[in-house]
Amino acid sequence: MEAKKAAGAALHGFNTGLGFLLDTPLVGPLLSKGLATITYVGRRSGKTFSTPVGYRRVGDDIVIGVAMPDKKNWWRNFLDDGAPITVRINGIDRRGHAVTTRDDRGGVSVRVRFSAQG
Repeated sequence: MEAKKAAGAALHGFNTGLGFLLDTPLVGPLLSKGLATITYVGRRSGKTFSTPVGYRRVGDDIVIGVAMPDKKNWWRNFLDDGAPITVRINGIDRRGHAVTTRDDRGGVSVRVRFSAQG
């Protein structure tokens, strides 16, 4: 159990550091070509969470591929009808609506459709 706690703390530290780098003027634009910070409200806790994710553009939307989805929970906030999300790319926050899908092989992706206001 201690190893699991230590791994969780290390991952939290890594995510915090990566989030900081995404907001820096020199490194942020380079990283933002494939990395973003998402902010959302937990479906059960009601708490606000932020985490860096990899993404790819698909038309006007972005798609976030979830690696090892069974070891993560954040994407479950966007099951069924989905939920609001804020995506920070290159220092700019854009609000949208995210919906999770799971394919036949267990792969998970989250599609974000941005609102007209940005």
